[in-house]
Amino acid sequence: MKNNHKIATFLSIFITLIIISSCNKSSFITDNSAKLEFSLDTVIFDTIFTTIGSTTKKLKVYNKHKQPIKISNIELARGKNSKYRLNIDGVPANQISDYELAAEDSLYIFVEVTIDPNQDEMLEHDSIIFFTNGNTQDIDLVSFGQDVHLINGEIIETQTWETDKPYLIYNSVMVDTLHTLTIPAGQSVYFHKNSYLYVLGTLVVEGTLDNPVVFQGDRLEDLYDNWAGQWGGIRFLSGSNNNYINYAEIKNARIGIEVDTLVNNDAPTLFISNSVIKNHSLTGIYALATYIVATNCVIADCGIYNVGLFLGGTYSFFNCTLSNNYKWATRSTPALVFNNYLTVDKVDHFWGPLQAYFSNTIIYGGVDNEFYADAFNIEGGMSYTFDHCLLKLDLKQTDTSLAMFQNCIVNKTPDFVSTEDFDFHLDTVSNAVDKANIEVINQNLPFLQYDLDGNDRLSDEKPDIGAYERQFVF
Repeated sequence: MKNNHKIATFLSIFITLIIISSCNKSSFITDNSAKLEFSLDTVIFDTIFTTIGSTTKKLKVYNKHKQPIKISNIELARGKNSKYRLNIDGVPANQISDYELAAEDSLYIFVEVTIDPNQDEMLEHDSIIFFTNGNTQDIDLVSFGQDVHLINGEIIETQTWETDKPYLIYNSVMVDTLHTLTIPAGQSVYFHKNSYLYVLGTLVVEGTLDNPVVFQGDRLEDLYDNWAGQWGGIRFLSGSNNNYINYAEIKNARIGIEVDTLVNNDAPTLFISNSVIKNHSLTGIYALATYIVATNCVIADCGIYNVGLFLGGTYSFFNCTLSNNYKWATRSTPALVFNNYLTVDKVDHFWGPLQAYFSNTIIYGGVDNEFYADAFNIEGGMSYTFDHCLLKLDLKQTDTSLAMFQNCIVNKTPDFVSTEDFDFHLDTVSNAVDKANIEVINQNLPFLQYDLDGNDRLSDEKPDIGAYERQFVF
């Protein structure tokens, strides 16, 4: 009897352990580090819609944990306003709650969209949001709501883009060596996240005063109008040459324009005029040992530098406005930086001489010192001149009595109309009014007689510093 009692007790304990173990295996994982995994991070509807159309894509959601997981909610971010429809595990619904996904299991979500290109936006964005254990995860949904020229990760040869509809760049585009891409006036070029325009050959942008060429990210909601870092930027690779940009607006990238190492002393690698380069998360113009000429340009509000000229090179900036009041993060770096060396393993190596000339240019912003020359200690390694410029400088770091500062205005405000609204026209009391070097303008008349708005700088024979000529109303 005693043995039977012992056996019964043992069986009772054993069964209890099995039940507890079974319960533990079936209980939901609640650790907030446990997340879902997905077959895609973006669902792209890559058909171009020229008529009302509908298509379906699928997304697979994985629970790769050894316990079941409860998804508190699955929903479309735009809710009832969404162009998309979901089928979640066989159930047509744009929102479900408390979905139980078994251990090491998965579920299918089918996504459908219907687009009317005559009514909808060029790009229709939404996302599927998953709430799990206090975590929020989302999958982007992207489809084309208007007819566009789609370029998806292509290497292109010589061509002139059409003007009948915008261009949309996915996964970047590259202009091949010895080939030229021409972008005509009035064209808009949209870039998806992380996409670049790479140029091994030549880029020619033929914007006009009335019809500039616009480069920007593909998020068209008002929230993203001035949201920095949405796409990569325009990058001229080593070997690229004879690039020309006129009347362009380049905004909201990481680096607006990057020009890699190559100097042709006979012609600039990049000549850019009458253009606005603004609101980039890193730098507006980032140059490496190259040759750039810029006239009538506004380069504004960048997270690190407006203009960074590194590893030497040759640079000329005429009647430009460099203003930096970047609002997306705290900035401590100057708007303009020069450098002529490379640091490898904490050792500095002279790369090449830097020659820079800035005339009739504003360099101003929100930090105490908006210019820094980071020069390697070598004779002839760096030569620069600021002629009739308005600069913001820390006079403890910079001696403005030196010959490189010629007739400059130091630490007096340019008095822009509104830096908050990216309006860099000069106000009535601006210290830049009537202070430019007229001789430089006369010497470069085809490029400098008219300002960025097309106003004649010589109408009163007292031109202003910067990209805009102040217009007085009587």
